[in-house]
Amino acid sequence: MSEPAPTDLPIWARPEAFPRAGEGWGWMDRKGRRHPSSSFEGLTSAIVDDAGARVDLVWTPDHTHLVLPEELPELHPALKEARIRWAEWEIEEGRRQMMIFGGFLVLLGLYSLTTGKPVLGFGPLGLGILLFLALGFFPWYQGRKRLRRARSWVEGELEPDLIGLRFETWLMRQKAPVTRGLIILFGVIGVIQWLAPGGIGETVARAGLVKEGGRPADWWRLATAPFLHGNLIHFLFNVSALAYLGRRMEVLVRWPHVPLVFVLAAWIGGEASAWFLPDKPSLGASGGLLGMLGFLLVFEWMHRPLVPESSRRRLLAGLLLTAAIGLVGFAFIDNGAHGGGVLAGMAYAFAVFPGSSSARRPTETGLDRVAGGIALGLIICSVAWTAWVLW
Repeated sequence: MSEPAPTDLPIWARPEAFPRAGEGWGWMDRKGRRHPSSSFEGLTSAIVDDAGARVDLVWTPDHTHLVLPEELPELHPALKEARIRWAEWEIEEGRRQMMIFGGFLVLLGLYSLTTGKPVLGFGPLGLGILLFLALGFFPWYQGRKRLRRARSWVEGELEPDLIGLRFETWLMRQKAPVTRGLIILFGVIGVIQWLAPGGIGETVARAGLVKEGGRPADWWRLATAPFLHGNLIHFLFNVSALAYLGRRMEVLVRWPHVPLVFVLAAWIGGEASAWFLPDKPSLGASGGLLGMLGFLLVFEWMHRPLVPESSRRRLLAGLLLTAAIGLVGFAFIDNGAHGGGVLAGMAYAFAVFPGSSSARRPTETGLDRVAGGIALGLIICSVAWTAWVLW
């Protein structure tokens, strides 16, 4: 069977997916800055001494465009040494965070024993479990996996997931202005919420999803609650998820569908939250973000040539991890909003994008731009109304 022509390949797999190479040898960091090297030995030294995983792409005299260092077998010994060191650091950092937050959870347990007060629904307990898992256990576990893989990497062998690595590297280098704009809007409300009189509890009462009889107390709370957060960790987690999922959507399916899916999933997630969790106020963008995740799972499954299988599996792992955290932290996590958002995003993907065997990204239509502009306008109006209500 003949090799596919470059135009038949997904854009991230083509040689021109990355910038043109420079003269001689050198490397490019994650911010796009070029660092020429005087020789091949200088390039390998830069990789070995790379303490912060800054080497993103490299060039040599034999290549017209930049490539991943993992694509060059002659660089594998240097990469193996660097990866072992990164994995060992990640394991140690994860262990340190587990000790910190594990100690915090032990103190909560002692508090419960000495006072007789249960802590299952205690706010700090949920935050402690979340931080223990997100900043401690999962980095430690990933570090151990990376260490085993690095140590077993035989010189001359290709990176086991070279295709997935190339896709993720390409994705992170693409511009996503709409996603960046949404992050700025989240940041604006975050600052206002922090400065608003009365603290977090008062802001929830003003603009959070307060419910009455299984319905929102005010219809407009469905539009304001997604932009509020319970604490800094909650805000950072949601913004990080938006940065990745929004970029992935904007790059693969074009910008109009980012605000459209977010608005639909946040609305459906809010309604589900009011129905399944009628006695507690809710806040946060989880419904909209889980909608993006559900959308991508279905869209990429229906357009398999566009995204490597390993990268699709990571999205599925993210959904399963979210579900597991929801089961563990059901007392403080709004699983109704999560489930409603996921189903809304999946339904949107099924309804709007038919399956395709093409490796090309869908084109953006005039109707897409109009609908996306309306959805983006709704988001901006919601942010303005949220700021008004809070202040």
